[in-house]
Parts: sequence; C-alpha cells; structure tokens
Amino acid sequence: MTEEELLSLMALTKIPGLGSIGAKNLLTIVGDAVTIFHEREHLEGIAPGVTPRLIKALDTPEAFRRAEQELLFIRENHIDCLSISSDDYPSRLRECDDAPILLYYKGNTNLNAFKVINLIGTRNATAYGKELCLDFLKDLKRLCPDVLVVSGLAYGIDIHAHRAALANCMDTVGVLAHGLDRIYPAAHRSTAVEMLGHGGLLTEYMSGTNPDRQNFVCRNRIVAGMSDATIVVESAVKGGSLITADIAGSYHRDCFAFPGRINDEFSQGCNNLIRTNRASLIQSAEDFVKAMCWDTASGSQAVPVQRQLFPDLTEDEQLIVDVLQRTGDLQINSLIVEANIPVNKMSEILFELEMKGVIRTLAGGVYQLLA
Repeated sequence: MTEEELLSLMALTKIPGLGSIGAKNLLTIVGDAVTIFHEREHLEGIAPGVTPRLIKALDTPEAFRRAEQELLFIRENHIDCLSISSDDYPSRLRECDDAPILLYYKGNTNLNAFKVINLIGTRNATAYGKELCLDFLKDLKRLCPDVLVVSGLAYGIDIHAHRAALANCMDTVGVLAHGLDRIYPAAHRSTAVEMLGHGGLLTEYMSGTNPDRQNFVCRNRIVAGMSDATIVVESAVKGGSLITADIAGSYHRDCFAFPGRINDEFSQGCNNLIRTNRASLIQSAEDFVKAMCWDTASGSQAVPVQRQLFPDLTEDEQLIVDVLQRTGDLQINSLIVEANIPVNKMSEILFELEMKGVIRTLAGGVYQLLA
C-alpha cells in the first residue's frame, strides 16, 4: 500500500457522518481511498447515499493533517496498519457490514488463526468466574493447542481471560476502545506489555483517542466479528458482554454461555442468554469443542477422494474440495480463511457442492468432504 493510499484511508476514518458502513461501501464501489477524495465531486452519481453534504465533508485538509500526524506516530512505534483489503486484516471481520476500514495493530500473532474465540463477561468477576477462565483455557489448550483468545482488556473477566491465556501459553489479543498511545485501565499495562510478545493489541482508533463510553460499544463488534465463537463467562442482567453476544448473533457466529446459580447477580445475564436461545449452554472446554466440531476438525485426517466420481466442478468449487482433501473437516470460518473466499460467495459455493453431493454439513457449521 502506498503512503498516499494509507493517508487517504486514515483521513476517510475522520470524515464526520460517514461511519464504518459508509466508508466500507464507498471503498467497495470506488475501489480505493485516493480516488474517493480525488473524485469526490462525481461520487453522488455513482455511489448510493452520497449527498452534497458528504461531498463537502470530504474536502477536509484537517483530516489529512491528522492522518500525517498518525503516520509519524505509527512509524515511530512500529505499529502495523491493516487496511480492509490487506491479507493480514482479520478475514472474519472483513465480511461484517460495519467492519472498520483500517485497524492499528501491535503484536506478533496471526489474526487469521484457524480457531479464534473471544472470552468475555462482567467487570465484576467473582472468584467463580476467574477460576472458570483459567480452567476453561487450560483444558482448551490441551484439546486445541492453537486457539487465539480475544477479549477487551477491561476489568473483570476480560483481563482474567487474557491472563489465563498467557498462563497457558496461548496467544491473546486485546481489542482497545482507544488509541495505542495509552493503556486503559492503566492497571493492566504489565499484562498488555506481555501480550505484545504473545498476541497483541488491536484498535480502530488513532492515538489521542479517549476511552469514551461509546467507543467500548463500537469495539465490541470487532471482538465478535473477528472470532468464530463468543463465550460469556459471567454477566449481570445488563452489560457490555451481552451486547457483544447479540452482535455475534447478528453476524451468525456461535455464542455460548456458562450457566450460574439462579440467585447470583453475575450469572443472570448468562442464564437469560441460554433461556432465550441466544447462547448455547456449555459447562466445560469439552462441551465447547464438541459443539464447534473442533474435535472432528482437529483430529480428522484428509480422506482420499476419487475425483472422477464428482460431477464437473467450477474453479472455486474445486478449490474448496482441494482444501478439504488437504485438511479434513473444517468449519466455514476456517474454510473462508484457508480458501480466501468472501463469506457471501462461500455460502453459495458450499450450497452448490451440497446439491452435487460432494460435501455435507455437520454440527457447528463444519463441512465434510464425501468420498
């Protein structure tokens, strides 16, 4: 990516009234951020929803001045900028309508790991919740060694999820509600520094951004969108983790919750998620792995397949067959990552392959190649 394109992407995130959805749609239609600014006077005729007010807002030297400041900051601090078209950008998140067009990342892990979960919950974690984080990730490490653990670095379950991941030698990523020039809360700085060598820190916000309340709600979509599954450990009747769970549901991602005693304040949210069928009940890592069919996916061997038995396949269909032959059973999100095919297109291809009798669907959104 050229410096001009990067500066244009940064500037685009500072345009008032545009938002993530508007910016993503503009990029999809126009193709690149440089052209959006250079051809702003002509956007109204080619991009739905573009108004004279937006065209005027795009004529903003201040946004570019801010972008130039940020470029200096990220270079001085060795921060990676991940554009939505970058191979390193979380591919699961890219398919969400409101995905950020640019992410700032400092760390060393693969954000497109084959298995990604987020572990979240109340800021008022009980001893039960803290122990549950540690035990769950200890067992999950044994069952699926390469799972990436995502959370929000906040008080309570979030920070204990990160610490439990580190204690079990699992990579963990904290999604921040502010820029990478600070750590909030400051009490979690030492954990955040440790995470840089065993995961990383990720945000959509430029340096100098305050951790305002609305930013925490916005960052929840990144936590949910970049993960295969959301797991709620503890939650009161209201809380940010319930928002994340609902967002995960809107993205058609799996959501799980640990049940608690009916009179415990910080189990009410989990119990309600389960009662209203917005989350599946789990009591252990074994329950979770089985529900996700990761026991099958991780332990299966590639099945020899006689290609001549299959009907004629398109190039994309053959790509999916080749992937499943090489890896064995895979969940749809892992297929998207492995084949680098957008989720909307992937769904169509998988449907056609099922109709042709080439694959079948297992529980948990896992696909199996038929011999």
